[in-house]
Amino acid sequence: MKKIEAIIRKSRYKEVKDALHAIEVNFFSYWDVTGVGNEKMGHVYRGVTYSTSDIQRRYLSIVVSDEFSDKTVKAIMDAAYTGKVGDGKVFVSDVQETYRIRTSETGYSALK
Repeated sequence: MKKIEAIIRKSRYKEVKDALHAIEVNFFSYWDVTGVGNEKMGHVYRGVTYSTSDIQRRYLSIVVSDEFSDKTVKAIMDAAYTGKVGDGKVFVSDVQETYRIRTSETGYSALK
């Protein structure tokens, strides 16, 4: 199993959620987070410069089967893409085991 963690623009969350649902990833967790990015310049709006060093983002956490990992990452990458600095990051790591508390199921069957 793989754990996919994605940090995306809050403005692209609906598109990412819809893309995940389209490939039948129907369970994931998310949080609103603030981070510090690599962008060094501020944005100017109506003559006022706003700092972009603290960036509001949405953090998604998804666990899928090994076979479904690439498809899930592609859905996130395609839906979150704007082509601008700050589109986000995706991290993939191994999950050793999963347990469903209610039924004591383990492994992939605990995810379904």
